Order: sequence, then C-alpha cells, then structure tokens
Amino acid sequence: MHTAIQFLLQLCQIDKMILMAILLASLAFLLLCRSKKKGHNLPPGPTGLPIFGSLNKLGAYPHRDLHQLAQKYGPVLYLRLGFVPTIVVSSPQAAQLFLKTHDLVFASRPRYQAEKYVSWGQRNLAFAEYGSYWRNMRKMCTLELLSQTKINSFRSMREEELDLLIKLLKEAANDGAAVDISAKVSKYSLDMACRMILGKKFMDQDLNEKGFKAVMQEALHLVATPNMGDYIPYIGALDLQGITRRLKVVHTVFDDFFEKIIDDHMESGKREDKTKDFVDVMLGFYGTENSEYRIERANIKAIVLDMLAGSVDTSATSVEWAFSELLKNPRVMKKVQMELESVVGMERMVKESDLEKLEYLNMVVKESMRLHPVAPLLIPHQSIEDCMVGDYFIPKNSRVIVNAWAIMRDPSVWDEAEKFWPERFEGKNIDVRGNEFELIPFGSGRRGCPGMQLGLTVVRETVAQLVHCFDWKLPNEMLEDDLEMTEKFGLTMPRANHLFAIPTYRLSHERGC
Repeated sequence: MHTAIQFLLQLCQIDKMILMAILLASLAFLLLCRSKKKGHNLPPGPTGLPIFGSLNKLGAYPHRDLHQLAQKYGPVLYLRLGFVPTIVVSSPQAAQLFLKTHDLVFASRPRYQAEKYVSWGQRNLAFAEYGSYWRNMRKMCTLELLSQTKINSFRSMREEELDLLIKLLKEAANDGAAVDISAKVSKYSLDMACRMILGKKFMDQDLNEKGFKAVMQEALHLVATPNMGDYIPYIGALDLQGITRRLKVVHTVFDDFFEKIIDDHMESGKREDKTKDFVDVMLGFYGTENSEYRIERANIKAIVLDMLAGSVDTSATSVEWAFSELLKNPRVMKKVQMELESVVGMERMVKESDLEKLEYLNMVVKESMRLHPVAPLLIPHQSIEDCMVGDYFIPKNSRVIVNAWAIMRDPSVWDEAEKFWPERFEGKNIDVRGNEFELIPFGSGRRGCPGMQLGLTVVRETVAQLVHCFDWKLPNEMLEDDLEMTEKFGLTMPRANHLFAIPTYRLSHERGC
C-alpha cells in the first residue's frame, strides 16, 4: 500500500472532483474530532495522520505490521484507520475478553465494499451482521452440511477422493517425478467440496480459465486488502487501488457459475431418483414465505461461495503448510511415520477411524495451525454498543481485529515460539476448538468457524495418508533448510509459491493405491 502522503499527492493530481472529496473528508474528519467523546479511556495507540489515520502503517503483511504495533503499544491497541475506530487484539488474555467475556457485544461484522461482490450484500455466514438472519443461516448450514451426522454421511465419498489422490501420486512415484503437492491437494479439496455442496465434481475450466483456486484466492486476497474506500467513504467511488474493479471481475465469474448451478439443480430436482445435495436443500426453501429460512437466489450464491471457500481453500492451505513443515523437519516426518506404522501397520491405508489414535499426528497438525493459521487476522468483528473491556472504553461500531497470528506466536505463552516443535503439546490438554485462547486458528465464541470439525477431519486424514503411503524428498537435491516458507497474505494465508516434492511409495500392499 502507498503511504497516506503518496495517496494525497496522487489525489491532488487527478481532478477537481477528487479535490472536493478531499475537502469533504477533511470537514468530516474535523467534525469527527470535535464530536469525539471526552473522558473515555481508549486503548493506547499511534496518533495517525489527518484523514488517513494509521492506514499508512499497513503494508503487504498487515498481520506482521499490527504485531509490531502491538509490541510497542500493548495487546489491546487503538488505531484510527481513516474514519474507522479499530481495536487490535494481540494476546490470549485480551482475546478471551473480546471473544468470550463480551462475546455478544462483538458478535457482529463490519460492512465492506467487498461484501457487495463476494457475499451478495452480507448474505453469507462469514460476513453477515449478527441477528436472526445469521442465526438461521448458521443453523441451516450446521444441520444440513456441517453436523457430525452429515460429516459421517460423507465419509465414503471423502475416502473415494483421497484414494484417487493417492493413486495419482503413486503414478508419479513410479515415474520418479516431482509432484506439485499444492495443486494436487487443492484439486482433491475442490472435488470433495463440490460433491458435498454441489452434488458433483467440476473441472477448473467450468468456472474460468484461471481455475477455482486462483479465482478463490484472488477473492480472499481482495477481501483482506485494506481498501481506502472502506475507511474514507468520500473517495470510495474513485477506486484508487483498483480493488473494486477486480472484485467486479471475480463476482461476475462466480455469479455466472452459480446461476448455471442453480438452474441445473432446479431442473434435475424434478427427478424423483435425485440424491439431494446442499444446493437442493436450500432450493427446498427457495421463495418460501413461511419458512424460518428466507432463501432467494442471492442467498444461495452467497452461502455456496462461503461453504466452498471454507471447504476448499482453508483445508488445502492447512494441509499445504503442515506438509511443508514435515518436509522441512525430517525428524518429525519420521516420527509421524513410526506412529502410523504402529497404529495402522504397513498393510493398509489410513482410515478415518484411526485418527483419534494418532496422538503425535494431531500434535503436528496443532503445531502447524499455530505457526501458520489459515486466517491470520480471523474475520474482523464489530461492536454493537459502547462497552468497557477491562480498563478500556470501546466505542459502538468499532472494528475489532483479532491477530491470531500474533497470539499464537506470543513468546510469553509459547517457549521458542518461532520453532516448529509438536512435542510442546505432549501431556497438555490444549485443543484448537476455541476453548484455550492461546490457540485459536478457528476463532472462538459465536463467530467461531462452524466447519471446524469437518476441516480438522479432512486435514488430519489427508496429512496422515500422504505421510503413510509415501516417503518424500525435496527436488533438485534441495536441502530442508532451503525450503522457502514465504506466505501470501489474504483472508486466508497460503504459501506464496507451490510446494513440490518427490514421492516414493512405501506400503507393502497394492490394493487401494
């Protein structure tokens, strides 16, 4: 992001309408300052520039920038981003106050320009404001897709797709070829999610020439990128960063695809032999006035994209990071394989029923999620009323950013916090379900991730199968220490570059692989 001063210079070079916007923004800023309540103890933080506030302090990696500010100002800090009062939470104790003690006050979501394009106006679960609509949609999604009963009902399908992935990798192993693990795992996650949600698999070209993963990650990156128009509304229409233009392109791609999906389901739904998928369930409530679920086409599109993003990108990213750490730490890889040999044996593949017995594997997944949270800043919350949190006054409509990345690397909580060391969880009852606030990759409270159980199941089983079925080495004689671990910031945080490795098949049986 350009600095605030550079933005100001750019604005002054464009035309008179932009200058008028600057004047209006300046006037609004002065009124904001005059109307600011006196005597309230806001959290500490930088003063910021006129109009722009501290927007200039957010660069390509906002989670790291906010972490640096927290080290200076404390675990609860106040920023003014444009005209938006923003609270940044960076410690487990502070997270517990905001996500548990005062959970209801901070259960809503702020409005973003991006919502018009990726959630059809806050109609999905992730970005919907707190209220009856959100509660009803969460109930429907949980009952019809994310409950333990539903997760169990999809078990055979997940096993089929994982078997196909292992067969493809075995073919590569026979050729001694390096495999694009990122691409393979992403395709597997997409196929599995499409079967659960849309009823069948789709090819990349069915969506767009760029493919599902590229378009999805573009959407998640744009949603997370600080947009000047969200923080200084008077210049929003100018789209100085080009974010709205790019969001419109993404929206058109998904909107056209989902229109076809809905039309196809409405047509095929007339058949009595049709097995219902998640879209069919939603269409069952389509246009119904008496149902608690008020569903129209826009609602279906928003929720389907929500579920796809949650199923495809987050799971694939978690597997990608966990496997990266295993390749970088052969001692840990070997220890996982030894546990698998003991629990599963070398005569068969891993079954889902084995997962609870694989204690060390579960530690590996926890440690990977600690170091590489899929959503480093979670999804921002918004206060629905004035509130005192500890000694600090938090105004109504404040944006609250929980820096999960900083919390899970807090050196006051974690010994050698930057080190990948699964053994740190040995003998400790710390899980990732949002009960312990030092480990919150899925968030916590009312707005915690509803797909957590499905995500954990998929990630653990995929990593277990990859490690059990194959030995792995890095291509081109690369040393473990040379494996780069650069991240790409977005609403989710995948690797910046794809992960490649060479598999060697290691099981003693032929059936099923």
